Amino acid sequence: MDEFAGVTVNKSANIYFDGNVSSRKITFADGSVKTLGVMLPGEYEFGTEKAEIMDITTGELSVLLPESHEWETFKAGESFNVPADSSFQIKVAEVTDYCCSYVD
Repeated sequence: MDEFAGVTVNKSANIYFDGNVSSRKITFADGSVKTLGVMLPGEYEFGTEKAEIMDITTGELSVLLPESHEWETFKAGESFNVPADSSFQIKVAEVTDYCCSYVD
């Protein structure tokens, strides 16, 4: 899906890692939430409260998921899941655009 209709978008960006990662929250009519963001090349560690589905729309990154010992690479059109209440590491190879869905 290239666009979302009937959503509310927060004007203020969530900015992390000295501006190298930013996202904007969008809320759907049913109350579900996603963030749309951009990551610049670098290495980052994120924590989750809810389970997440990360869809990569452009770019490429590698992820070390919780309880995994091997890095996995994801490119545009691919996605990965992160469990709730965990942390994961990301190595961004090139500017990467993503959509993160939060799962209750």
